Amino acid sequence: MNNGIKQEKNISILIVEDDKFLRDLLSRKLKNSGYEVEEAVDGKEALKKSKEKKFEIILLDLVLPGINGFEILEEIKKDSETSNIPVIILSNLGQEEEVEKGLRLGADDYLIKAHFTPDEIINKIKRILNKSKT
Repeated sequence: MNNGIKQEKNISILIVEDDKFLRDLLSRKLKNSGYEVEEAVDGKEALKKSKEKKFEIILLDLVLPGINGFEILEEIKKDSETSNIPVIILSNLGQEEEVEKGLRLGADDYLIKAHFTPDEIINKIKRILNKSKT
């Protein structure tokens, strides 16, 4: 019995977020929705994990220790092994030029953290995953 929760079997999500509270909150919500979740706290770890495992989607913060999110996005989209993975930028950087840059570099969506609840973020993930299946 699944208590009415639709299980998202074998869908792996990488959360790249240095804020422990937000990372834990998103991870818990996604796991409760049935997703497999891995976490990275900085750019170096994000790039390493994205090459080691095939993720269906990546949630990417921009302000990270070491390599920033724009650089990670560029690397992911340059690599033929990872270029097709949808990426959602989840950041507090909300200036128009930052949003445009993220989308230009290949992000599928750009969400400003303060404007979305965790449930709304999960709904965005589901929409992008459904779109990428078709």
